[in-house]
Amino acid sequence: MILNFKQIPYTTSWIEYPDLAPQLSSLGIPPNDRSAPDYKTDYAIPTITMPDGTHMMDSWPIAHKLEEIHPSPSLRLDDPIVLKVRDQIANIMKPLTGFVIPKVPKRVLNERSAVYFNETRKERFGMSLVEVEETMATGEKWEEARVPVLEAVGWLEESGGPYFLGETVSYADFIFVGMMHMIKRLDEDVFQRFLAYDPALPKLYDACKPWLEKDD
Repeated sequence: MILNFKQIPYTTSWIEYPDLAPQLSSLGIPPNDRSAPDYKTDYAIPTITMPDGTHMMDSWPIAHKLEEIHPSPSLRLDDPIVLKVRDQIANIMKPLTGFVIPKVPKRVLNERSAVYFNETRKERFGMSLVEVEETMATGEKWEEARVPVLEAVGWLEESGGPYFLGETVSYADFIFVGMMHMIKRLDEDVFQRFLAYDPALPKLYDACKPWLEKDD
């Protein structure tokens, strides 16, 4: 969404999950810090190649680098709402895990990546994704997610909407809408149910549609 918002030309290259680590390491990209509290894997996507040939991994540093070299239009990265929304995503997605993650290998991955995803997530969760869905896609978890979702909605309402900064779009909007768009691609029914948490959510999503038109 950032590249679309800033009108930066780009092409997308898709890499199968098992090939991520060898391909990214071959580019000289250092692995993620295994001592970091949010560490999950050595290599992850998105990864971007800059015009000067350098490579960066992870959305957060990529956003800051793009803002540095393409400052206009601004992502408003210095506004406190950006960090608030970024950190709130984990609070929302944790209870929604059972509704979302098991759909990934079935809906968006090729067979080779699907096998890898199923195996690695079984290690992470201590159960298969079938079991994750059976045990975690519950009404109780859906209601648990309502609390952080409505807290974020409160921030939208405080600003007057449709964006987290009122009439001014920021990276906070792209973070939140990126999450919603992922849910939509995985399961339209879950997406519609998510929008039903509050009318402010479809308003935010619709307001950001211009930057979702190219979503590859």
